[in-house]
Amino acid sequence: MENRHLSLYELNSLVRETLEYELPDEYWVEAELSEAREVGGHCYMELIQKDEHSNTPVAKASAKCWRNTWMLIGPHFERITGQRLHAGMKVLLQVSAQFHENYGFSWIVSDIDPTYTVGDMARKRQEIIRQLKEEGVFDLQKELHIPMFAQHIAVISSANAAGYGDFCNQLANNDYGFQFYTQLFPAIMQGEQVEQSVIAALNQIYEIQAKKPSFDLVVIIRGGGATSDLSGFDTLALAENVANFPLPVITGIGHERDESILDMISCVRVKTPTAAAAFLIDNLAAVYERLENARTAIAHHVSRALDAEQQRLSVISGKIPMLFSVVKTRENARLDRLFTAFSSQMRERIAEARHRLLFIEERTKALDPALLLKRGYSITLHQGKVVRDPKQLKAGDEIETRVEKGTIKSRIEEI
Repeated sequence: MENRHLSLYELNSLVRETLEYELPDEYWVEAELSEAREVGGHCYMELIQKDEHSNTPVAKASAKCWRNTWMLIGPHFERITGQRLHAGMKVLLQVSAQFHENYGFSWIVSDIDPTYTVGDMARKRQEIIRQLKEEGVFDLQKELHIPMFAQHIAVISSANAAGYGDFCNQLANNDYGFQFYTQLFPAIMQGEQVEQSVIAALNQIYEIQAKKPSFDLVVIIRGGGATSDLSGFDTLALAENVANFPLPVITGIGHERDESILDMISCVRVKTPTAAAAFLIDNLAAVYERLENARTAIAHHVSRALDAEQQRLSVISGKIPMLFSVVKTRENARLDRLFTAFSSQMRERIAEARHRLLFIEERTKALDPALLLKRGYSITLHQGKVVRDPKQLKAGDEIETRVEKGTIKSRIEEI
């Protein structure tokens, strides 16, 4: 052996024989999936182990589950865990070592323990729930209320999903003829991109709502996909975004057995997209019933009030003739008293006025210029005006002097 070279095939055969001799058994191994994909009915996995403190990979390996085995253990795993194999999932695999001269080394998977993954998923879920509660956001959505007239709906769903079509059809064809207005914000609703895609849709809705309030609530629905592929709805980032969203969020992501973290923190959780539509219709129907009951109650109370007022008016109208007679007699007596008092006052005022006129007349007679002229006084006039001051006159002016028996005309020669 030392004196000759080995071909690559011989070397690989030696490795295969050594592995078959040294590792003849099957082993249960814990690992995290960094990749999992199905090709031609086979399942190909990339396994990884990370340092607990630094999260740095410390080991990597490839694993394969051949079709005849995968067609048995794959459906069983999905049925128990409710999820497909995907990156980031912790798994417990039963493997055996295999080295092929042409394809190299690989671990061959003969079984997967779903209870291990369920336990790890439960641990992760509980950790996310604990963190949400510590942040004080776990129940924020529960504090919001579905508006009474919730008709403007922002919908996050896959545009081509059958569930989205069912949701829209049920709203449009409701038995009450209610009008709903929906706007779709497309998102990926299964697989590893759910978190990023749904958060992006929420951000779009928030931006529109911030500029102009346009929606009453948000509906996140999913239908038509594999019920096992729901891992994207169990992430911390998505839960935080929904919990802190200012509008009520209704979830209907199409699974009944398990409740996702997104369901736990949403304002209202329903099972399916059609159940979400039914909830909105029932909400509006309840409001309509309340309005109808209020309308009936108001009409009843108004009718009773009108009847009571009609009876009161009838009683009053019956008393009007009698009351009018009493009032007329009372007012006539009052008018008579007022007329008597007014007549008395008028007679007194007329007498006072007559006395004043006589007094004025006597005073007027005493001031008559003719009496003054009889007493020997005279009055000098110039141009018809009484002269009271010689300065009013000048040389050449003609004046009249009135005396008791006549008038004397003179001309001023000198002042």
